[in-house]
Amino acid sequence: MNAPMQPNMHFHKVELKPKDYKNETTAFWCAGCGHYGVLTGLLRALSEIGVDPNYLVNVSGIGCSSRLPYFVQSYKMHTLHGRAGPVATGVQLARPDLAVVVTGGDGDGFSIGGGHMPHMARKNINMTYILMDNRVYGLTKGQVSPTSQQAMKASTTPYGGVEDGMDPVLYMLTYGATYVAQAFAGNAKLAAQLIKGGMEHKGFAFINLLSQCPSFNELDTAVTFRNACELVPEGHDTSDVSAAMLAVHKAKQEGRIASGLLYKTERPTLDQNMAQLVQNVGGHKDYDLRKIIDLSRP
Repeated sequence: MNAPMQPNMHFHKVELKPKDYKNETTAFWCAGCGHYGVLTGLLRALSEIGVDPNYLVNVSGIGCSSRLPYFVQSYKMHTLHGRAGPVATGVQLARPDLAVVVTGGDGDGFSIGGGHMPHMARKNINMTYILMDNRVYGLTKGQVSPTSQQAMKASTTPYGGVEDGMDPVLYMLTYGATYVAQAFAGNAKLAAQLIKGGMEHKGFAFINLLSQCPSFNELDTAVTFRNACELVPEGHDTSDVSAAMLAVHKAKQEGRIASGLLYKTERPTLDQNMAQLVQNVGGHKDYDLRKIIDLSRP
């Protein structure tokens, strides 16, 4: 096995083409699904960075989006619904030398898994979370998700919804993600660029890729996403979280979707803070569970 790669720091690079990161399993989503674009963007990003597949872990939960690891040359974990984040956190803390990527959907991440998202952001876990946002539950045949538009008529809301859809980007900016970006999944070039930036970033990187569902979402089509997405203007200050929020709000008020790199900052990651804690207490050699047990006895 090759020497360990240090993601976001000093990559142990390999020279592979995007197709070399695609394994023998045939990708299977509905014809016209935006998730194909996400897969293409990820494969391109891996190739541009030169990630060694031996040091890549792709974690997912449940949903159409969560099939993606099956199609990538990597170690992979297909976890319980909504639990990709905690599992990926464990992987990253146990093996900080690995590149950890989560690929999941809006329902998996922000419905049953919604309680985990703010904590991954605030703790600044060193991983890349790619949200494949099609604004619907696709695998279970078309129920509304947390990001669905109120106007959506689905099996659970035949007369339309009664709730506004949430904005994953504003959510992650609020809770402290240190890299936040958004794009239309059909723009594979931009998607690859943002994923690459997220994987090279030291900290919690969140990339929202708007991915059309041609089978169960008639509102958010590929044409709709393509026409609505607009790059943040040149000169946008990516180091200013308020500017990022303002850009998202302003675009929304004008019926558009802010895309591109919205925010990026640096602060210590959870694994760095934990390593510092171990050093502060004298290292692992001074950690003796028997002493702790003895001290706790009356």
